[in-house]
Amino acid sequence: MSSSMAMLIVFCACPVIFQWTEVGAANILAVPTVPDKSHWNLMRHVLRTLTGRGHNVTVFTSTLDGNREGYTEVDVSAEQRPPLLDVDATYVIETISSTRKLMPILVNITRASCDAIYGHRLMVDIMNGVGQKFDLVVTEPFMSECVAYLATVLRVPMVHVLSSPLASFHERPLTGHLSNPAAAGHLLSGHGTPKTFAERFANAVLTMYCSALTWYADWKERRTGPRPYDAADLVKPSVIFINTHFITEPSRPLTPDVVQIGGIHLTPPESIPKDILEFIEDAKHGVIYFSFGSIVSMSSLPENVKSAFREALSRIPQKVLWRYDGEMKDKPKNVMTRKWFPQRDILLHPNVKLFISHGGISGVYEAVDAGVPVLGFPFFYDQPRNVDNLAVAGMAISMDLLSVTEKTLFNAVSMLVNNDMYQKNAKIASRLFKDRPMSPAESVVYWTDYVLRHKGAPHLKYQALNLAWYQYFLIDVISTLLVIVFVVSKILYYGLKTIWKQISKFVYATIKAKRE
Repeated sequence: MSSSMAMLIVFCACPVIFQWTEVGAANILAVPTVPDKSHWNLMRHVLRTLTGRGHNVTVFTSTLDGNREGYTEVDVSAEQRPPLLDVDATYVIETISSTRKLMPILVNITRASCDAIYGHRLMVDIMNGVGQKFDLVVTEPFMSECVAYLATVLRVPMVHVLSSPLASFHERPLTGHLSNPAAAGHLLSGHGTPKTFAERFANAVLTMYCSALTWYADWKERRTGPRPYDAADLVKPSVIFINTHFITEPSRPLTPDVVQIGGIHLTPPESIPKDILEFIEDAKHGVIYFSFGSIVSMSSLPENVKSAFREALSRIPQKVLWRYDGEMKDKPKNVMTRKWFPQRDILLHPNVKLFISHGGISGVYEAVDAGVPVLGFPFFYDQPRNVDNLAVAGMAISMDLLSVTEKTLFNAVSMLVNNDMYQKNAKIASRLFKDRPMSPAESVVYWTDYVLRHKGAPHLKYQALNLAWYQYFLIDVISTLLVIVFVVSKILYYGLKTIWKQISKFVYATIKAKRE
């Protein structure tokens, strides 16, 4: 065989030789720390993806789907707080919408969830090395690193699943990186990208304020009720799956261990119940879908707000599907109310013209995927930012819930439905959202297997994780430079002062001698 032929064979064989190999079925321990529907919705689809790949998943959860092949549930509903459902709107607006009140609540909730799950008898056995062995831990950090204690004790790699965009109070401790507040909006800022000086200033202040609130709340919890995980050197996640996509989230620098999986919960459409489908298809001018999600009780909205919605929606030619708990007083004739609608399937129907939403991230992806414009009334957390990102994309309008009137609502709905620009921009966003090298599920499979293949993939970690805060922000370097500048300035000052004195003496002596 000639040397050229041998080289050709080797060249052709290279893709096979160097292609990555699949790992065997791994035992994965999943610990969702937030039982609320939107958080579990993301975690549930990540775990389904992993079991579909062939891994064995054991999950400690209060939301039960039922055991199946490769999937085992441990019911912690007795230990964990119940999910937030149909909460009074006034409480959400007055309490959860306040940053000062929200941050300590979130820290407390996360630590309480850690305590509840770590105290479960089966979890105690697992952490003591009794029973099944695990290869990987999957969990959600939310607002405390206490979730990393399990992987630290078991000495296995850990994968984080974040239901919201990566916030600064997550980013620095988990990845080592902190996005520049001049270009990347804080999770609670209401803006994906600060555009004016005032917005950049407010964003920088908010970033520091939230970091201080989080640190103080965590410090207070550690001091008043120390736990074993407070004294442990907690491991960092090997990979972080975040529920974002660069169409609904402005572009920003991300470390290699952060993987975007926004839209993983989107499933193929199913048939719409007959009565709802007939209501939609009989609407000559189209249909508007209206929902504020599962957390806020629509019937608990202030009466003036409900009245504005009823009166404005009764004037429009479109029919309205309104997700509403309880009986509606003075319900308009063009409105159908239900406590639950198949939201995903409805938004994909071609006769749906508008989605009136609170800006929850799951609904945002469903609207973007379907190419439907959004009228947003955000309540708290990432919702104002989510709606603002859609508004920047030209497919949404954001409004304040408490100041809405019949006139302003009617005008906003009419503009979104009748102005083709919003429809076109929504379709453009939908095409961009779907155009990606691999699906979110494929990304989860690949990167989870990557972590297992490479024993935690420590090479993905950013060196900044090993730096103290003063080193990361170059406080020590800047301080040293300032000291050097100060010392050199002092030397130059006294040196020049001495030289000047000598020159002055010499000149004075010379002039005096000439006069004499």
